[in-house]
Amino acid sequence: MSLVTTHVLDTAAGRPAAGIPVRFETGDGEPIAEGVTDEDGRIRDLGPETLAPGVYRLVFDTGAYLGPDAFFPDVTLAFRIADGTAHHHVPVLLSPFAYSTYRGS
Repeated sequence: MSLVTTHVLDTAAGRPAAGIPVRFETGDGEPIAEGVTDEDGRIRDLGPETLAPGVYRLVFDTGAYLGPDAFFPDVTLAFRIADGTAHHHVPVLLSPFAYSTYRGS
C-alpha cells in the first residue's frame, strides 16, 4: 500500500464508484502520480513511500463517472501531510449534487 490511498463511494447508487481517474499533486499542482478507481472504488497505489511535509491535492475527474453534464465535473481536495512516512487515506462520498470527505484510516 502506498503512502496516500483513496476510496470513492457513490452514495446515490449505494455502491463503489469504479473508473474515476485521480491525480495526486503537490499543493502547487505538480503531478506526483495518477490512477483510476478499481471495481471497489479504491486506489491502493497512489504515490511514493515517503513525502515531504506540506500541502498536497487529489483531483478526482468525477465528470468521467457522472457524465458530461455533471454538476461537479471534478473534485479537488487539498490536505496537509505533517508526517511524510504515515499512511494517509482520503475517501470521498459522491452523489450527483454533493460530495464529502474525511481523513480515513
